[in-house]
Amino acid sequence: MIRRSSGVALVTAIFLLVVLSGLAVAVVSLTTSQQSAATQDEQGARAYQAARAGIEWALFVHLRSGTANPLGCPRAQANGHTFALPAQSLSAFTVTVTCTQPADGYGNVGQADPTAGGIKITATACNQPGPDGCPNSVAPGPDYVQRVIDAQL
Repeated sequence: MIRRSSGVALVTAIFLLVVLSGLAVAVVSLTTSQQSAATQDEQGARAYQAARAGIEWALFVHLRSGTANPLGCPRAQANGHTFALPAQSLSAFTVTVTCTQPADGYGNVGQADPTAGGIKITATACNQPGPDGCPNSVAPGPDYVQRVIDAQL
């Protein structure tokens, strides 16, 4: 008697191995993309904290000096104050602080304009600064992260 079902087990085993291999590749790919997204999210939060540190530094300089314009407003992006943060969790970031002085009367127009002499401080933090600091408009890499915070005084 000849067995007609010989080799079916081998074909079934190969099919199951191919399916399980495909599932394993899908799980590894999904895990890798999730890890990358989580890292980018964490870097974004750190960039925000670095930009916030830049705003706080500018406010400190402004309040501590006692002069009307210690930051030298208006200060263009290329002439901004650029500095790296201390060697701790934000050490991978560079902050550029710039400020502008809006024209008088951009708020309430009249004799008692509360906006007269005000300044707008902008802090830009990034992890791959360009030649002029942040933002890097030259050639940022795929892991480039940047956050911008504005404050008005």
